[in-house]
Amino acid sequence: MQQLLYIEIPTPQIEAVKTWLQFEYQPLFGKKSVAKHGFILDRQNRSGAIAKLSIFLWTLQRTTYLKIFRWSEEIMDGEREFLDHLTKASRQAFPYEFKKPPAIAPNQSIFEALAEQYPLTVKFFQRIPHGEYDLNRVYWWEKRWRESVKSPEIPKNVIFTEINSAKQDLQYDIVYLGGALGAIHAAMMAKLGYRVCLVERIPFGRMNREWNISRAEFQNLIDFGLFTAEEFESMITAEYVDGFNKFFDSNNPPHLKANVLHTPTVLNIALDTHRLLEICSKKLHEYGAVICDRTEFEKVVVSEQSATIFAKNLETGAPVTITSRLVIDAMGSASAIAQQLNAGQAFDSVCPTVGAVLEGIEQSVWDSQYGDVLFSHGDISRGRQLIWELFPAEQKELTVYLFHYHQVHPENPGSLLEMYEDFFAILPEYRRCDMEKLVWKKATFGYITGHYSLNENSKKSAFDRILAIGDAASLQSPLVFTGFGSLVRNLPRLATLLDTALKHDLLKVDDLKQINSYQSNIAVTWLFSKGMMVPTGMYLPPERVNSMLNTFFGLLADEPQPVSERFIKDRLSWLMFNRLALIAAFKNPKLLFWILEMAGSKDFLKWLSSYGAFTRSSFANALLGAWLPQLMRSCQTWLEPTNPRLWLRLLSWSYAINHSVGKFES
Repeated sequence: MQQLLYIEIPTPQIEAVKTWLQFEYQPLFGKKSVAKHGFILDRQNRSGAIAKLSIFLWTLQRTTYLKIFRWSEEIMDGEREFLDHLTKASRQAFPYEFKKPPAIAPNQSIFEALAEQYPLTVKFFQRIPHGEYDLNRVYWWEKRWRESVKSPEIPKNVIFTEINSAKQDLQYDIVYLGGALGAIHAAMMAKLGYRVCLVERIPFGRMNREWNISRAEFQNLIDFGLFTAEEFESMITAEYVDGFNKFFDSNNPPHLKANVLHTPTVLNIALDTHRLLEICSKKLHEYGAVICDRTEFEKVVVSEQSATIFAKNLETGAPVTITSRLVIDAMGSASAIAQQLNAGQAFDSVCPTVGAVLEGIEQSVWDSQYGDVLFSHGDISRGRQLIWELFPAEQKELTVYLFHYHQVHPENPGSLLEMYEDFFAILPEYRRCDMEKLVWKKATFGYITGHYSLNENSKKSAFDRILAIGDAASLQSPLVFTGFGSLVRNLPRLATLLDTALKHDLLKVDDLKQINSYQSNIAVTWLFSKGMMVPTGMYLPPERVNSMLNTFFGLLADEPQPVSERFIKDRLSWLMFNRLALIAAFKNPKLLFWILEMAGSKDFLKWLSSYGAFTRSSFANALLGAWLPQLMRSCQTWLEPTNPRLWLRLLSWSYAINHSVGKFES
């Protein structure tokens, strides 16, 4: 018995596929005998021997899979032609479908509008506290995201310039748009003595995501003085012993099966986001900052002297006008500012992410001392490689996410609603559980964006008096860290640079673009995430992405723990990257060809440019990193007062020498 074909038929309707396969599809030759899950094909060869093929279906992850085995010693005459014919016919009968959410009629509830197309999503959101509000927000976020990528060449204009404006008294030094990552950054700048206002569309303190971090990384914020050690301990809801990274390998060849990668100090601290934001709120008020929540940003008018924000109070409908020296865009993937600055190409990759905080999974299935950092339980599903994350939370609770890496496409932008329907349907496949016995605490969702930055200037994250941070800037890791992880690592760098710019009123675009969290060693790893995306409309062998993931994570599992930790925490060096890449190529010689097929030659050439930038940064770090930053800092007392613009650039460069290659100690 030999496997001849393994393909995905991208539909959850297995009965429709079975009916088509058994009664509608006609093979080119042979005798077709209907079987329980497919059919048997017999053919008498020219030699007189009977050759048999077994064709059968099964379903997993709300998709359908088909395999063909040779059920005889004899090779069937015309075997290859039959395999190609069946593959082509199945794809014509069941092509990729990219559903759009239904419109919501006036006076119609979100539950009524979505019940037919997303029945499980409606069923379980009705059991989640504030479920109707959160489902409306899921719908709003998906609608906003779809609009932003449908016509990227015509972004909505929200930034306007005013040339001859009258001088006015400014209310604030900084206005933050977005109250999650924005709240942390705002608390730091308010602590430094700046007049701060935070504008948030939803009630302040509500978060659609949970945050995980390691102790060593959060210590960054404690050392910088933003939080105390006691405050940090009060935020911790759980700390797991070990985190696992494992990808489905049942359909991988033997040399591409992998051991579990253990990462005990990666994302192993679960934070209470409500408590964290509550502490930020107290600090903001203590330092005299103002929070305007339930207020939606509409536009900003930039002049020589100021930035004027126009917004609307969503409770009263009243217009809100705020004047400031600087605007910080922390609106994430919903940022119209980021879309305009980058001509609609602000993000070229995204992770549509859904999940929930819940309890009720049996301890025999899940041990609260352990988490899943990255895990898959099946192959490509409807053109996506689905990946799970699971983190212990407070007491018996746990946080579960389902996501996939996705190349932004106008016809296939990535759907949160479709992902939620998958989440509620296949959670029992991932963790054996009774969905009716689970207690739902909170919905967690969002679009985590990425951008393939060739260098620190290839992504526009600044304008006169406007600066983007977090997911709006999308300069963070393409692997496991979101804007939160990037902000935690880079906040001392960003706050010091911004403090310098504000003190000397260096708020033009050329000044503000010095303030970013770009890392050349992160930019070079985007090819890794590219290998986790299925290009829209492309049919790949279902096991392809898992084979690639097992190649990388298998070799990391065989390395000492510090190596894998540095890789996953975006601290890999040039030598480490090249050594691991050569080992991976030796282990799986087809790897480069697979990546070229999925990424395309154009993106591969872009990656070569990123690799060149990484090489140059690594060379500069080797020559200068140990002594030049300290030397430049020693010039601050006389250089900053005499030439602040030059000092800002030198300070930015002094950080970049080490930070760009993942060295945050300096």
